[in-house]
Amino acid sequence: MNPSILYIHGLNSSPASTKASQLFRAAEHGGITRHLRVPALHHHPRQAMQQLQTAIAELGRPLLVGSSLGGYYATHLAEQHGLSALLINPAVRPHRLFGGKEVEQTNYYTNETWLLTVDHVAALQELETAEPQDAARYHVWLQTMDETLDYRQAEAFYTGCTLDIQEGGDHSYQGFAQRIPEILALAGFAPALWADFDFSTLLKKT
Repeated sequence: MNPSILYIHGLNSSPASTKASQLFRAAEHGGITRHLRVPALHHHPRQAMQQLQTAIAELGRPLLVGSSLGGYYATHLAEQHGLSALLINPAVRPHRLFGGKEVEQTNYYTNETWLLTVDHVAALQELETAEPQDAARYHVWLQTMDETLDYRQAEAFYTGCTLDIQEGGDHSYQGFAQRIPEILALAGFAPALWADFDFSTLLKKT
């Protein structure tokens, strides 16, 4: 089975996000875009999960790369399908972060506005899993200055997994572009695909 990657963006994000765009550009260079999926997820968790299940069926056994809320989704899917996952500043039990009130949200990239309802929160709770039992399948990248999520919650939840905790940074995860070779290697792609590629070029706007 061919290596593949399913990138799962976070709340109010999109395939146009910096990390997703950088990963796609690296995949373009390596000629592996057909083995990468970056779905534009619906804001409702149940619909988003349907999209992700479809992507997994298309790819086979992808490496799940989840950012923020995408890390929460990735954990659920990794447990369900026995997949490996790389989680970047992942949300832990996100349903507990909302106070039970309906809150208007705006997607940072599409400007779509939508209402976060009690049903959204209930759907998130349905996806909650216990701490990973097969910790070897999980890599978790955290930065301590994440302004959105307390990295210590993920550190505690993913105890036993391969934890990489960097001082500083932010919720978007600074330095992501330079670490894309690690992601491609985790997915099983041959290093020769990017041996001649300068990943610092991904920091430039296109």
